[in-house]
Amino acid sequence: MLTRMTEQDWEVALEVFRAARSRRGDKGRDDRRFLEALHYFTVHNVTWRALPVGFGKWNSIWKRFWRLGRSGVFEAFFQALAGLSQTAHLVQMFDSTVVRAHVSAAGAKGGSRATPSAALAAGFRPRST
Repeated sequence: MLTRMTEQDWEVALEVFRAARSRRGDKGRDDRRFLEALHYFTVHNVTWRALPVGFGKWNSIWKRFWRLGRSGVFEAFFQALAGLSQTAHLVQMFDSTVVRAHVSAAGAKGGSRATPSAALAAGFRPRST
């Protein structure tokens, strides 16, 4: 499987993750299991609720992900990992949440031009006169 991580990959990822997270608050019980859950979540494109039970409670994983995301841990984590890579400068990514369609793509200009067929329109009575 192309997405499988070696033990050496996990050691590096865990070391960088622990260095990137906050020094305060709950550290989580098992960083590797948490990161494996996130890895599974992204590779298999599932919902949080569909995470296998072996990773723990899906809601706990989501809450930890949300808290760490808001505190900037993942930005620091990925920047540190990119700093360790010799080929990171070759990779470019973008987040689809910032991609916007042009207004005309949604039919905004002039609205919908679809008209009901004459047979369909004849079957409806006007609501008010």
